Amino acid sequence: MSEGAADGRPHPHTNWRIACLLAAVIIAVLVLVPPLGTLARRVEYVATLQFALLGIGVPALVALGAPWRLLGLAGTGTPGERARPIDRLADRRRRHRELPWSLAYIVCDLGVAIAWHTPGAVSTLAAHGWLAIVEGGLLLVFGLGLWLELVPSPPLVPRSGHLRRAVLGALSMWAFWILAYVTGLSNRGFYRNFSHVAGGLSAAADQQIATAVLWAVAAVTFVPVIFWNALAWLQSEEDPDSELQTLARAERRRGTSPLTPKRGDASPAP
Repeated sequence: MSEGAADGRPHPHTNWRIACLLAAVIIAVLVLVPPLGTLARRVEYVATLQFALLGIGVPALVALGAPWRLLGLAGTGTPGERARPIDRLADRRRRHRELPWSLAYIVCDLGVAIAWHTPGAVSTLAAHGWLAIVEGGLLLVFGLGLWLELVPSPPLVPRSGHLRRAVLGALSMWAFWILAYVTGLSNRGFYRNFSHVAGGLSAAADQQIATAVLWAVAAVTFVPVIFWNALAWLQSEEDPDSELQTLARAERRRGTSPLTPKRGDASPAP
C-alpha cells in the first residue's frame, strides 16, 4: 500500500505502520504477563526492562503506527468530511508550533517516567503487581506526547523541523541515560526491594545490568530518530510550500478552498 492518500495526506495504514502497532501490542503483553511480569517484581534488570519498554519502546511504536484512523479518531481527508478529534488536534498543533509547546510535552513525559522509576514507586510495583498496568497506561499516554513531537503520526505531524527534532530527541535520550547512570552509580543500591541469594546474581551485577538495559533501550529507540532527522536537515531545508500545502489540506477538510473566494465575498480587484 502506498504511503500517500488521494488527498495528498500521508496514509497511515501501510504495512510497516501496522507492523509497528502489532509490535507495540506484543511487547506490552510480554512485559506485563508472566514470566517477565513476575520476574519484574523480583529482579532489578527485568523491572528496568519492563519500565524501559513501556516508557520508551511502546509509545514510540504506537506513534509510528498512527492508529488514529483505525480507531475512528481521524477522518480519511475526504472533502467536506466532518473533522474528528485527532483532525482538530492536528489543526491546533499546526497553529501552535512554538518551541515551548514541544518542551512542555517532553518535560511532562520525562517527569512521569522519572516518578515511576523512583525507589518508592518501584517498591510499590513489586508489592502490587497489578499497578504495572496503570504504569504502562500512564507511560503510554505521556510517552505519546513526547514521540508526537519527534515523528510523524498521520494526520499528526511534529511541530518542529528536522534540526529541532534531532536536538529534542537527543535531549530526551540523555535524560534517560542520566536516569540510568544515577541508578547504576549508587554505591549502596538504589532499590532495596529486590532480593539476591548467595550463589545467584549479586545485587551489584543486577544493578549494573539494569543500567545497561535502560541505556541500550533508550539508544536503540532514540538514535535512529536523531540521525534520520539530522540527515534530513543536512540534505535539504524545509519545503517552502509545505505551509501552503498544510493550509490547503485543512481547508479541503472543511469543504472550502483557500485559493478561491467564499460565497458572498467580494471579487478581488483586477
